Amino acid sequence: MHRRNFLTGLAGLALSGPTAAQMMHDMGHMGTNGAHDMPMTGGKPVLQEGQPLRELPRLLNEAGEAGLFKARLAAEPGLVRFADRLDTPALLYNDGNPVIEAHEGDRVEISFRNGIPDEPTTVHWHGMPVPADQDGNPMEYIASGSERLYAFDLPQGSAASYWFHPHPHGFTAAQVYRGLAGIFLVKSKDDPIPAEYGDTVLMFTDLRIAEDGSMPASNMIDVMNGRVGDHVLVNGQKNPVLTVRKGEKRRLRLFNATNARFLRLAFENAAMALVGTDGGLIEAPVGIDDLLLAPAERVELIISFDRPGAAKLVTLDYDRGWMGPGKPEAAGITLLTADVSEDAAPNVPPLPATLRSIEHLSKPAVTRRFVLTESMEGMEMKFLINGASFDMKRIDEVSKVGQVELWEIVNQADMDHPFHVHGTQFQLVEREKNGAVTQPSYRACKDTVNVAAGETVRILLRQDLPGRRMYHCHILEHEDLGMMGTVDVRA
Repeated sequence: MHRRNFLTGLAGLALSGPTAAQMMHDMGHMGTNGAHDMPMTGGKPVLQEGQPLRELPRLLNEAGEAGLFKARLAAEPGLVRFADRLDTPALLYNDGNPVIEAHEGDRVEISFRNGIPDEPTTVHWHGMPVPADQDGNPMEYIASGSERLYAFDLPQGSAASYWFHPHPHGFTAAQVYRGLAGIFLVKSKDDPIPAEYGDTVLMFTDLRIAEDGSMPASNMIDVMNGRVGDHVLVNGQKNPVLTVRKGEKRRLRLFNATNARFLRLAFENAAMALVGTDGGLIEAPVGIDDLLLAPAERVELIISFDRPGAAKLVTLDYDRGWMGPGKPEAAGITLLTADVSEDAAPNVPPLPATLRSIEHLSKPAVTRRFVLTESMEGMEMKFLINGASFDMKRIDEVSKVGQVELWEIVNQADMDHPFHVHGTQFQLVEREKNGAVTQPSYRACKDTVNVAAGETVRILLRQDLPGRRMYHCHILEHEDLGMMGTVDVRA
């Protein structure tokens, strides 16, 4: 649809679909003057910068035997101190954003409790090859006050940087921006990356905070574009500091856990090599100057700190498309500062030239086409796939276990949409825009791919486990407003 038609309806916008009542409740006291309206009477809180980078807490493995990861996880309200003398009400997993670490071949058993008052939730193991009934789909919701056991095995070849977050339809966006996200690292016993590089998690979230420390509810602009906060945080901190020595190489795992913020990133005064994406290591390191990390995407980087001084991870400009007023600045944000000392690091091993081999998917048996659009008819606003809004009772596609398929994702909307498929990793084949076709320069496994406005992206995928799987836009407000479908994978 045309941008002018979308904007015309802003003043009297009403929402439709199963998520409308919840979003209107969230937005009840908000204005529509911009993406950062806040019920404030004075200046905005100032977040402290320059503190040492902290590690996210590890979820304790309670199992007493090798090959088993067993733990308890709870989602419940808590308080976080982002700004001095201000406590911010949030939703947290075990009082924070925990990291789960397990290995290929392990059995995982996590007992989960929903402690969120009056809201259902799920735990979606984003990108992980888990059975459909363990994947945290919206059909498998957990009522407030209830518990369930998530249990699955981690197959060989599944080592990668995953994450987990809620997926209850109509509540996903709010539960994530209020704080519910965690990291799941699946490691290989034969990791080719030298252990001397370390293994550092950087989880990006963004925060909107009012004068009283609260998180203001979303407004109309948030619903249209996805909620973008005022502060980008790394492991819950603003521009933390990482201390390294000259000549060091560091392995950094980057996670975009924001609702809707696109991060085009560069490292000033340091060299970057891409070694992994959503589904684990790529076949060989690729030197890069910058990269785009769309919502829900992950990458693994090797950073070479060869020059003393400050090496900053910064954002560059990127136009993801924006509707209405209040467009946030994309460029010029310093996310992390590495303080590189004059002292030389001893005995830094080289990065291997080969990392692993990735299976080349065979010729597809089926081609499917998914067209992403926006709809405003009268006063009703939706985000659609193939002209339809998500219906939990409807099966949109039927597939077969083990069948290689070509999916064409066509973005006819006015903004970028990161497209996520549950239950598997896929391979990017090509991008097409304005008649020009480009192919990736390396093979990678991914579960989320950005589809720019006016672009068609083609991917190859194969589902190896039966059951119902979701596919959707990972701008979470768009997912809640209907840009999601269900594929039934049958044996």
